[in-house]
Amino acid sequence: MNMKRTRVRGITLIELLIALVIVGILASVAYPAWQSSIRKSRRADGHAALIAVQLAQEKLRSSCRFYAQNLGAGNACGANAAGSTIAAQAASPDGHYTITLSGASATGYTATATAVGDQVKDEAGGVTCTLAITVSAANPNGVRSPADCW
Repeated sequence: MNMKRTRVRGITLIELLIALVIVGILASVAYPAWQSSIRKSRRADGHAALIAVQLAQEKLRSSCRFYAQNLGAGNACGANAAGSTIAAQAASPDGHYTITLSGASATGYTATATAVGDQVKDEAGGVTCTLAITVSAANPNGVRSPADCW
């Protein structure tokens, strides 16, 4: 009897498992880098919010003797900084940061963007990126910190 062997085409289970292991290793390396890149791109949301606050503060300051301490629906010049409000939101446009004002006076203030959600894991140069602009008489354009996050 003459038996011919026919070769079956396809992949073996071992080949399939090796391919899956390689894909898994590549994914475990690429995913954290991708997440870090996404967080870094979301910093623009915090930057935009702080720049909007800085512009609103300067607009109010042009007609008021001091900077505002509060965020709200419109500009309102009160008897002092604590009684004044600027037209700005307490959250960044995309919602990745909350915005707060502190230290408002006749000569300066600090605006801070604090990350929320997954954005709190954002770091640059080993520092967590809680964005801040501090405006003073000595630095009317504002000092941005931490520097690596800007």
